[in-house]
Amino acid sequence: MRYRVVIKVLSLIIIFTSLAMLLALPFSYYYGDNDSAAILISAGIGFAISLPGLFLTSRKREDIRAKEGFAIVSLGWVSFALIGALPFMLSGTTAGFADAFFETMSGFTTTGATILTDIEAVPHGILFWRSLTHWLGGMGIIVLTIAILPFLGVGGMQMFKAESPGPTVDKLSPRIASTAKILWGVYVFFTLFETGLLMLAGMSLFDALCHSFGTLATGGFSTKNASVAAYSSATVDYIIIIFMIIAGTNFSLHYKLFTGKFSDFFKNSEFRFFISLIAFSTLIIFFEVLIFHYHDAGKSFQDSLFQVSSIMTTTGFGTADYEQWSITAQIILFMLMFIGGSAGSTGGGIKVIRLLLLLKFAYNELIRLLHPNAIVAVKVGGQVIDRKVLINVAGFFIIYVMITAVSVLIVSAFGIDFTTSMGAVAATMNNIGPGLGQVGPTDNYAHLPAALKWFLSFLMMLGRLEVYTVIILLSPTFWKR
Repeated sequence: MRYRVVIKVLSLIIIFTSLAMLLALPFSYYYGDNDSAAILISAGIGFAISLPGLFLTSRKREDIRAKEGFAIVSLGWVSFALIGALPFMLSGTTAGFADAFFETMSGFTTTGATILTDIEAVPHGILFWRSLTHWLGGMGIIVLTIAILPFLGVGGMQMFKAESPGPTVDKLSPRIASTAKILWGVYVFFTLFETGLLMLAGMSLFDALCHSFGTLATGGFSTKNASVAAYSSATVDYIIIIFMIIAGTNFSLHYKLFTGKFSDFFKNSEFRFFISLIAFSTLIIFFEVLIFHYHDAGKSFQDSLFQVSSIMTTTGFGTADYEQWSITAQIILFMLMFIGGSAGSTGGGIKVIRLLLLLKFAYNELIRLLHPNAIVAVKVGGQVIDRKVLINVAGFFIIYVMITAVSVLIVSAFGIDFTTSMGAVAATMNNIGPGLGQVGPTDNYAHLPAALKWFLSFLMMLGRLEVYTVIILLSPTFWKR
């Protein structure tokens, strides 16, 4: 482990986080809130901590090896969550550092779980920073950082492999920095596009930006206590639905669409499976809600599609209290929490491609039992999937289930009921936000013990970095020479 390389990149990440905080100042000044001093002091602390580490380390070009890549990614998320929590603390928005860290980690991991009980009373500068943590964490501060690492003489492929979601890394360009720039270009375009549409639908610039940040990052932080339901607008709902689905789709597919490769987009097996799951789940819940609750076809379809899209993409915005719906609808939504978005999207969860591979793998093994001498390959999109990839996906799934089960036991040990324990673990580890029980869509996490908030913060990072990146860092063998 070359610690000077790790320190150099972590210092850069903290500097970038501190600079990003300053973007909240115009909104603080415009709305006349008293949070500007907290933002400035927080940024100053970030600069003071990081500048020595940046200038005192070696300036020669050094490629990041696997060990350093995993360390930078995991420690990087902890670092900018710690720095990012300062504005919440210094402004008095949160009562303690555990709450501030929870809120910030929830933002950067695009979880959307909150401890704030009155969001509309929070100063605008802090609210903007809160939503901006979503947007930065969505595509990944690490991915943005490696786009400029070549200028510092540091290669970033290992960081990209460690941070990027999904079983494989899709390079759109021979140079990893170019890939990061392409992804961020697509990300910025969709953010600005949605912001414009939401403003046309009646939102202010501030609300439109914050909700666009939450949508494209699949985060779910809103500026309203009632989330998107506060606007009571079908137009707003459908705009956000479209962009949640866009955000839950592999961003490399969007790039191919922009470059005229339409067939690649619509022939993609994961995308078709992703859309099919949304459509099928929406259809079932629509009939459940229509028959037993709303008795209004338009409203039933609107809320059903919104909640399915929100949960499936792990965004977490809300237009209805789905805990008031039938048990069937709640079970479907709970299952969707674990599936998540596509690989290469900003969504969390296990990922659609892993579920697709597991189903094909299971079917393949069934055929092998019936026909022992048959040679049947698992194919996705016409391509044969290497058995090593299938074993890796199966191993990931087993570890994911084990961690989920143990985490539910840990949460329940704090005296939390079973439904809330399941909901809290599913919502934080899959980066969704609202869960079930006492952390449902109309509740928050403020009432939980501080120690439990720290644990759930860890689950957020574990889920966002897809388990292996964090688990490897906790292994004693990782630190051996």
